[in-house]
Amino acid sequence: MPINAQASQDVYKDSGLNVVFLTLALRREDQQAEKEAVEELAGRLAPILNSMRIRMPEADVKCAFGFSDKAWDYLFPGAAKPAELEDYAGLSEGQYTMPGTPADIFIHLRAGQQAALYEIVDQLREFFAPAATVVDETAGFRYFEGRAIIGFIDGTEAPSEADAADYAVIGDEDPDFAGGSYAFAQKWVHDMDFWKGLAVEEQERAVGRRKFSDLELDDGDKLPNAHNAAAKVEWDGEEQKIVRMNVPFSNLGTGETGTYFIGYARHWHVTRDMLKQMLAMGDYLLKFSEIRTGQVFFIPSRELLGEIADGEL
Repeated sequence: MPINAQASQDVYKDSGLNVVFLTLALRREDQQAEKEAVEELAGRLAPILNSMRIRMPEADVKCAFGFSDKAWDYLFPGAAKPAELEDYAGLSEGQYTMPGTPADIFIHLRAGQQAALYEIVDQLREFFAPAATVVDETAGFRYFEGRAIIGFIDGTEAPSEADAADYAVIGDEDPDFAGGSYAFAQKWVHDMDFWKGLAVEEQERAVGRRKFSDLELDDGDKLPNAHNAAAKVEWDGEEQKIVRMNVPFSNLGTGETGTYFIGYARHWHVTRDMLKQMLAMGDYLLKFSEIRTGQVFFIPSRELLGEIADGEL
């Protein structure tokens, strides 16, 4: 059965010009009241987005909304669960760690205008505030030419939009959750002084690509732990892909500049294997980065989100 991309939330389209990532923690004080608040939030989401698309059509608003494993168990204890949803407790190997951090609800918003994002978040807050608190809010942006904050084009090897849904959207292998997706969110803070201190040629060897043209280097010209080699996962000789919508973020006042890694996948295990390989190979990006957050979320299909809003789970 082909993937029904129209059934999904915005999990395989462009990363946007302005971005807000919100992770929320349920209060865990009154399970029934919080479940009802989340149901109302799920029901309000589509009308709020549709209203903004009418008010500011040029903003091209997109959104993905989902739940962690622990949130699913808390909110829907009697319901079936997506086959690959699990609590991400973190990964480590050698000197490097990719921590798992607690979070219950994930909201990924992007738009052409920051004003649209402010208005949407302000309205959503009215409905999530009784049930949850904000764990992290990160505002990202599109850098020049779609480059990562380290100056290289990001996502060259990602699937094209025409093919992306096949890699990001669950199919009939898990029919009760078809149209959904597994989102992995991870916040990297980079030591930009270290990175800027490297010669361009050394940066290119570390990433595995030319900085200006984006052409891939020959394997012999890359460092053994070049990023594009460490992040490439193959199963039985076939490369596995996810849909990445990474964006830079920066707060110069706190000295935090980095990359918000967000990957949508049909199979969470693909993303997990990618993370494991990056650790095993000592991906060069880990050399000058601190990973602050990490968790996997299930992004329900639009139909399932409607069932949640109606209290059917």
